[in-house]
Amino acid sequence: MNPIEAILKKFPLIVLDGAMATELEHYGCDLNNNLWSAKILMEKPTIIKQVHMDYFHAGADCAITASYQATIEGFAQHGLKEKETLDLIQTSVQLAREARDEFWNQLENLDNRPKPFVAASIGPYGAFLADGSEYRGDYKLTEEELIHFHRPRMKALIEAGAEVLACETIPNMIEAKAIVRLLEEEFPEIYAWISFSAKDDLHISNGIPVAECASWLDQHKQVAAVGINCTSPEHISSLIKSITGHTDKPIVVYPNLGEVYDASTKTWSGAPSKEDYASNIADWYECGARLIGGCCRTRPENIKTIAVWSKADR
Repeated sequence: MNPIEAILKKFPLIVLDGAMATELEHYGCDLNNNLWSAKILMEKPTIIKQVHMDYFHAGADCAITASYQATIEGFAQHGLKEKETLDLIQTSVQLAREARDEFWNQLENLDNRPKPFVAASIGPYGAFLADGSEYRGDYKLTEEELIHFHRPRMKALIEAGAEVLACETIPNMIEAKAIVRLLEEEFPEIYAWISFSAKDDLHISNGIPVAECASWLDQHKQVAAVGINCTSPEHISSLIKSITGHTDKPIVVYPNLGEVYDASTKTWSGAPSKEDYASNIADWYECGARLIGGCCRTRPENIKTIAVWSKADR
């Protein structure tokens, strides 16, 4: 079953959640580590569950799991064996499902919003490198090597009960093709969205036109949505317009706040986008986006703004 399609048949917009890492830091977690938010799966998993709950209360229709940077290779560098790593990866789904179920059971009016679904985060190979490669896409791996890298985490997340896969911050087309091929050959019942990082108004991070990416992905049934994440808000409208002409699939966007990431220090700097985040929502929707949320540096208040807008009379 495609949960994205099912919700959009009844509701005009799916409200995604916001940044996991930003909220974990707000709760006092130290993420200056190559595991980033996945580190907290080992240390303080209950805080991850609380972050999911915060976003549900803000109006999110989806929880994206804390598995973006959770990989066998990454945890091995910290002394964990494969079984331990896979257990932690599955814990990310369990935490999100527990938060979703507890939140849903507390609601009295179940008609004015869809039951939230759990999207398992599949970060790119560049995220494991922890050197900013997810914003360049210049690593030289073959499609087969990328399939080998993604297979165990994808399998673990699906077996843990993820309802859709959020394949996010993908910086090049070869990795998108590897993920789609893996889905089709080994997990034919699972749907995923493919969301790229972008360098400007028209191109994903490694320079390929986003229109070309959308056109290729449009041919693949298990791709439930196509879009952009962790990109400055100033580029989003143009990118959506480029995508709309090349696919009939729902478009997903969840930009960051427009600051610049320094991979060496694991910090963000610079000023946020000049436009208020909220002022962009109507434009992104009018351009064609049907799943809207936030990425790095966004917080529950940003998601609440999207949720309130989505329910306003227009």
